[in-house]
Formats: sequence, C-alpha cells, structure tokens
Amino acid sequence: MKIFRSLYLIINYKTFIVTILASASTWLCDYYDIKADFPLTLIGIAIVFPVVFSIDSAFKRRERTLALLGDFKAHLVSIFLATRDWIPKKKQFQADMEQKLLGVFDALRNYCTAEDDQLKYADKLLFKSISELSLHIQEFRKFDMYLGEVSRVNQYMSKMTIDIENIKAIRLYPTPITLRAYSRIFIYSFPILYGPYFQYMSESISEGLQYMMPIVFTFILISLDNIQTHLENPFDQVGEDDVKFDVEVMEEMLNESKTGTA
Repeated sequence: MKIFRSLYLIINYKTFIVTILASASTWLCDYYDIKADFPLTLIGIAIVFPVVFSIDSAFKRRERTLALLGDFKAHLVSIFLATRDWIPKKKQFQADMEQKLLGVFDALRNYCTAEDDQLKYADKLLFKSISELSLHIQEFRKFDMYLGEVSRVNQYMSKMTIDIENIKAIRLYPTPITLRAYSRIFIYSFPILYGPYFQYMSESISEGLQYMMPIVFTFILISLDNIQTHLENPFDQVGEDDVKFDVEVMEEMLNESKTGTA
C-alpha cells in the first residue's frame, strides 16, 4: 500500500539506531539517578527551525524544477507542431525532428538522474543532442519558410536551452550543505543528550512512560531529516515527490498527434 511506502521512506534504520541510543541514555540516567530540567525551546531553536527552513528550500527547488520542466516541454511541443503544420508534406523531416526533440528530452533526463561522477559525461551528451537539434532546425530554410517563422522556431530552441541550463543549476547546487550538516549533528545527538530530561519528566508520569519520550522525539526528528533528504534531490527517482521525466509519454503523445493528422 502507498501509505506503507511513504512510512518506509521517512522511517529507516537511522530511526531505530537513534531510538535505541536515546532509550539507553534514559535508562542510564534512571540507573544513576541523573536528572535535569533542560529547556525544550532549545530543540525548536537548534533543530526544528533549521530543518523546516531546509525542507522549505528543498521544496521550492522542486517546484522551480517543475515549472522549468513544464516550460521546456511546452517549447518542445511548439517546435514539433511547427514542423508538423508549417511543412506538412515533409514526413521524413518531421520524423527526424521528433527524434531530435525526444533525444534532447532523454538526454536531459539522463543528466538529471546521473550519479555525480557521471555528470560530466552526461553533460557532454546533452550538449551534443542540443547541437544536433539546432542543426536540424536550420534545415527549415530549405523549405522556403518565411524568415520570421524560422526565427520563431529558433526562439523556441533558445528558450528550451535556457530552461535546460536552469534545471542543470538546480541539479548541481543543493541547499546549504553546512546548514544540513549542522542540523544532522543535533538531530542525532539531542534525543541522546536529553536523557536526563526524560528521566526528570518521569516524576510526573507513570513508571516506564519516560521511555516513550525519547522514542517520540527520535521519530519526529529523524523523520523530518529523512523528508528533507528526499526533497533535497528531486531527480534521484527514489522519493515519492521526485520530478518525473515522462519521455515515453511525450513520445506517445507526439506519435498520436501525427496519426491524427495523417
């Protein structure tokens, strides 16, 4: 079920490791009678605020990517329709143009989903596909098209390239790395360091319930960290909120469009 997949993404082995350590810390404080009334506001200042800020930044990067991808696909379809409608009798040219357009889309997908050590090679293939598309667009001149129409197609091409470069920038530059490192240090350490506080709170709750507090604290904090991690890279095709590059759907749509006008 989808709900279990979502839970699996935000609750992992780190959750259980920190939970065990936090529970052990609480037990040791109980065993040695160590108690302290630590301020809970420290958790909000040191952890919750930075993590929420990171999640918000990562989510905005994802939304920006979706907007750029939609813009890219719109210009791709515009070039295809110009090829189909402005020179309807050149079927081979239309078929070649479709393959060039889908080639750029597929190269963009491969670049965004590539491992970091493969980015340079994927970038070269992406540039090559853009170059081949640009050369193919210049063949519009052979079909006695108005210079304004050729210029318009080149503008679509230019805007596609701008969208690609913006998406590449999002892929290359994540949210502040130092902020995420800072957050993780405190996320993993606070449930353990707050053992004396959990033991202090046991005086006002039933026996044994003090162990519920480190469990709840850990699940909340580690889950927030896992959510931020999945949103951080919207291209890795792991999280449920990742950006999907539907190249095959686009290809099917273009083929159906050609069939409908035949």
